[in-house]
Amino acid sequence: MKLTAFWRWWIAGTTSHLGSAVGGVALPLTALVVLEATAFEMGLITAAGYLAYLLISLPAGVIVQRVPLRGMQVALDLIRGLAIASVPIAWWFDALTVAQLVVVALVVSFGDVLFGVANQTFLPEIVPPEQLQARNSLNSGTHAATQLGGPSLGGLAVQLVGAVPTLFVDAVSYLISATLLRTLPERRVAQPAQRPPMVTMIKEGWRYVLRHPIIGPAMWDATATNFVCGAMLALFPFYLVRELHASPLLVGVLLAADGLGTLIGAALTTRFTDRVGTARGLIIAALVGVAGALIIPLGTGVSGYVAFAVGNLIFAGSTVVLSVTTRTYRMLASPPELLSRVIATVKFVSWGAIPLGGLLAGVLAGPLGARTTLLIFGSLTVLSPIIYLSTPIRRMRDLPLDPAPEPAVA
Repeated sequence: MKLTAFWRWWIAGTTSHLGSAVGGVALPLTALVVLEATAFEMGLITAAGYLAYLLISLPAGVIVQRVPLRGMQVALDLIRGLAIASVPIAWWFDALTVAQLVVVALVVSFGDVLFGVANQTFLPEIVPPEQLQARNSLNSGTHAATQLGGPSLGGLAVQLVGAVPTLFVDAVSYLISATLLRTLPERRVAQPAQRPPMVTMIKEGWRYVLRHPIIGPAMWDATATNFVCGAMLALFPFYLVRELHASPLLVGVLLAADGLGTLIGAALTTRFTDRVGTARGLIIAALVGVAGALIIPLGTGVSGYVAFAVGNLIFAGSTVVLSVTTRTYRMLASPPELLSRVIATVKFVSWGAIPLGGLLAGVLAGPLGARTTLLIFGSLTVLSPIIYLSTPIRRMRDLPLDPAPEPAVA
C-alpha cells in the first residue's frame, strides 16, 4: 500500500534526525579528541550551528512562502549532506581544522533554518486541524526517540571506528531524506499580480507576533529557555569529557537522556494538557524545568553521571511540553497566509538566543569551569515561569484560539 504524504514526510524527517543525532555526538568529539578544541572553540562551533537563526530566520518566512517547498527541501538536504561529508574527507587528507568545523556548522545551520520553517509550514497542509496536536506530539516523540538512540549509536560508533568516520552516517541520512522528499507532491505557489516587498511581509509577521497576547509571551519564554539550551549544547560534551572524564560511549549514553526525557514528554503532552489545561500546563512545565536544569551539573564520579542523566531527562521533558503546546497553538491560531512568517519570527528571536548562550558559556567556562557555568545558566531558567506568570496566561486554564491581539510590552 502506498504511504500517504504525511508518512513519507515523517520517514524522511526521522531518518534525517537519526543521522543528525549520531553526528551530534561525532562532531563535538571530533573537535575535542581529534583537534583538542578548547572550551571557547566548542562555544564557537555551537554558536555557528545556530547563527543562521539570527541572520536569515525573518526572510526565511517570506522565502518559504514564495518558492516550491519540495525542491527547496531536497536541495537543502543535499547541501547539508555535502557539508558534513567534507569533514571526513578533509581529515583523510590531514587538512581538518577547527575553522572548517565552524564553517560546516554554519552551512548546516543555514540549511536547518530554511528547512525547519518549510517543514512546519507544510505540516498543516497535509494534516487536518483536529489532528495537529497529535501529529506534533508524534513528531516530537519521534525526534526524541532518535535523540535517545542516536547518541548511543554515535558513541558506540565513535568508540569502534573513530569520531570522524562516524560523520558519514549523518551525511547519508540527508541523502535518504532528499530521496523520500522528492516523492511528495509539489506545492504550487500562486504568483500575485503585485508582490509586496520582502521587508513589508517580514514586518507583518513581526507585528502579529509581538501584538499577540499568547504567541508573543510564548516566544519570549522560548527565548529564555533556548539561551540556556545554547550553553548546554556548548558545554555538555566538554563537561562530560574534561570534568567527569566520561568515555565516548558513556558520553553518547548520557546525552541520550535528553532524548528519553523528550520522548516521555512528547508521549504525555496531550494527556497532560487535556487534564490540567494548555495554559496551566505551560506554567507547570516551566517550573519543573528549573529543577531539572539545576540538577544537571551536580555531583562527581558516578553521582555526577546520575545527576546529569536525571536532570537532563527532567529538563528535556518539560521543554518538549512547552514546545509542542506552543507550536500547535501557533499553527491553529495564526492566519494561514501569515503562518510561515509567524514561525520564522519566533525562530529568529527564540532560536537566535542559542548561539548567544553558546558563545557566552564558552567564554565563562574558561575561567569559571564548565560546572559553575552550567549552574549559572541553570539558575536563569527561572525566567521561564516568571514570563508566563506575568501575563494573562496565569489566569487561564486553556489557551484561547482567537484572542484579540494587543500591543506587547517587551
